[in-house]
Amino acid sequence: MVMPGNVVSALALILLVSLAVTRTADGQVPTAADSVGCNEEAPKAVKTGSASPTTGDHVRADSARAGAMTTSSIDVTRTVIESSDPQIHGMNAEGAKNATYQAAYRSCMRRKGF
Repeated sequence: MVMPGNVVSALALILLVSLAVTRTADGQVPTAADSVGCNEEAPKAVKTGSASPTTGDHVRADSARAGAMTTSSIDVTRTVIESSDPQIHGMNAEGAKNATYQAAYRSCMRRKGF
């Protein structure tokens, strides 16, 4: 017969091992190097036509051209975009005025894991 103390000890051990092995659920935050790399790559994708903008890209580009803030907390008054969305955070503010640039930047950030 299994002793109740042994069962509790086994469950505690399983819990500790599972906590030690699992990673945190927090998403990564893009670094400045990630943003710089994608800001360098995006113009090349615009020139080759390899990026396909979404409706959201067009809306954000229109807002950036108008100099307005959008509901996704994009600040286009600086040289880069500050957003809680890691796929557009760090984007060049001038490039944000172009929907295709935004699509290329987002695609690059997705490939980097964001």
